[in-house]
Amino acid sequence: MSDCPYETALLTHWAAGSDSAADSAHDLAHIRRVWANCQHIAKGENAPVDLDLLHAAAIFHDLVNLAKDAPNRAQASRLSAEAAAPLARACGFPEAKIPALKHAITAHSFSANMSPKTLEAKILQDADRLDALGAIGLARMLMVSGALARPLYDPQDPMAERRPPDDTAFALDHFQSKLFTLANTMQTATARQIAEERTNYMRAYLARLKGEINEG
Repeated sequence: MSDCPYETALLTHWAAGSDSAADSAHDLAHIRRVWANCQHIAKGENAPVDLDLLHAAAIFHDLVNLAKDAPNRAQASRLSAEAAAPLARACGFPEAKIPALKHAITAHSFSANMSPKTLEAKILQDADRLDALGAIGLARMLMVSGALARPLYDPQDPMAERRPPDDTAFALDHFQSKLFTLANTMQTATARQIAEERTNYMRAYLARLKGEINEG
């Protein structure tokens, strides 16, 4: 177990019955990658950042994890923020920073459609979205689609070139529905540069996949 009090609190929360740890795309490895992304972005932005607040927000950002197809999916980050407050307090997190912590967690989610108002919230949002891109993002997308039993692609139009993309029906449609839009949503210059490189990787992968499908 980590010596980080926030991570210890998270693991205790999961052990108490939360189903978040059962989601392999939002597991502890995801949380640690998001925190690593946060640190990289904070360093790259060369601006004053409350790293303790950012650390707590990164650890607790997916505390309440709802299924991608859940009707109340857009509420997951707000519920996570509410659940995070007592855990953070128990770890000695300053009461005065609780509102900023809750805002960062609530605003991080793509589904919540909320604009981050603080630098820490912007960094967390970027850090989480970066984990949806590149090789790791591709792997996570396929894991989630597989868990939802979605077909990989539409045999009649695999790349959604003659129809509107629908990622509730086909896994590959998620590239156009969401993943290829993320680079333009990045709040920081550091994250935007990383996102563009990772998006280019995914475009190259998709082009290769299209070629192999056509060969078949």
